[in-house]
Amino acid sequence: MALDQYFLLGRSGLRVSRLARGTMNFGTGGFHAAYGRTEDEARPILRRYLDAGGNFVDTADFYTAGESETVLGELIAEAGVRDRVVLTTKFTNSVDPGDPNAGGNGRKHMVRALEASLRRLVRNWS
Repeated sequence: MALDQYFLLGRSGLRVSRLARGTMNFGTGGFHAAYGRTEDEARPILRRYLDAGGNFVDTADFYTAGESETVLGELIAEAGVRDRVVLTTKFTNSVDPGDPNAGGNGRKHMVRALEASLRRLVRNWS
């Protein structure tokens, strides 16, 4: 399936593949560990998507307890497609049940979640 027909993402000006690649199963930690994939197992999955022209990748801070973002960041760096890929992430779920501000859609949680996601994603980006 060719994914190299791109469509505008709302009014953002970004052009993305019609089909996004989800990464809930990238990594082996946390709640999604039962069907998680190691980095070596996730590599051909992402590579096939990219080779078909895909450029729209979705993740979340709670997928495999954050490991999904780390694996994804490493694979993006390895493939050298940082500037070509459009990443989306989610942050609403609480990653620390003991902290009343560690979940929801409030500004404090959104900023903290974004900063933490970026730290996991860009570890190997140059």
